Amino acid sequence: MTDASTGPMLPIAVDAMGGDKAPGEIVAGALRAVDELGVPVVLVGRPEELTDTGGLEVIPASEVIAMDADAAASVRRMKDSSLVRAAEAVRDGRASAMVSAGNTGATMASALLRMGRIKGVQRPAIATPIPVLGSTPTVLLDAGANAECSPEWLVQFAQMGAVYARERFGVAEPRVALLSIGEEPTKGSPLVKETHALLAEGEWLATAGATFAGNVEGRDLMTDAADVVVTDGFTGNVALKTLEGGLEAIVAGLLAAFDSSDEAREASAALWPALVPLHQQLDPENTGGAMLLGVDGVCIISHGSSSATAVVNAVRVARDMVQGDVVGHLARTIRPA
Repeated sequence: MTDASTGPMLPIAVDAMGGDKAPGEIVAGALRAVDELGVPVVLVGRPEELTDTGGLEVIPASEVIAMDADAAASVRRMKDSSLVRAAEAVRDGRASAMVSAGNTGATMASALLRMGRIKGVQRPAIATPIPVLGSTPTVLLDAGANAECSPEWLVQFAQMGAVYARERFGVAEPRVALLSIGEEPTKGSPLVKETHALLAEGEWLATAGATFAGNVEGRDLMTDAADVVVTDGFTGNVALKTLEGGLEAIVAGLLAAFDSSDEAREASAALWPALVPLHQQLDPENTGGAMLLGVDGVCIISHGSSSATAVVNAVRVARDMVQGDVVGHLARTIRPA
């Protein structure tokens, strides 16, 4: 296993204490990642609480930032937390990337404060893949890092999102769209209108290798209307959580209908094999998590209820982003030589 510089790949630092199912499922996922992917992994957390580590190295960290803790204050105060130590491992060259299913805000703050930003990046953004049936996912950013944004930040998000879509999903010339309440450039908030004007000028395309697809609406996120959709972090997070809640409601309704009568149960048994691939594509356990774009290192944010399978997929994405040198590509795009 090698990294972008063709040398032996450094281990991926997995925050063993982060997430609703930590440390059990997180450690189990790390062990599976080593076996199934051949990826070196180092755990970060309280050694006394980590059992059955299978001989994996553990970077000691005595503190744990709770899921509901104040992110910025916790990172500043809890310098020996597993999140801070994982980010430091990347900064100090002990790890090639970090993965956490813990407090999202604290993960972002740890990465930002310890790894720093790529030179020229104004604000990091969370890039989340939204599943699209029969196609590559739509990359939504910002999914929650910056509640308030400027038009210039959104243009930079467009550049970073295009690089990410190319490196992670192999989209040669990503189509970037702006999330709004209508396709017309005259619709939307002042932020959306000003951003649309900047994106339509097209100067950013020269370095990003992308095209501007105009405005899209929320209903387009799970279609192939665009490869990348840009918005502020407040709107992006609301859109993401709305999709998650909608999908959960549909699944719950379907399961209730399938179990509503003997005839329905018989019919569902016949349908189930055809529905399994659909479930697998929509299941967040299989997305591999979101990536924080703009920090000087690979940081993968997995969802809080991650199981061992989700951890394996998050490590897989971290490995791919390290080997693809996505951070280097982002740096060259933001500040070309």
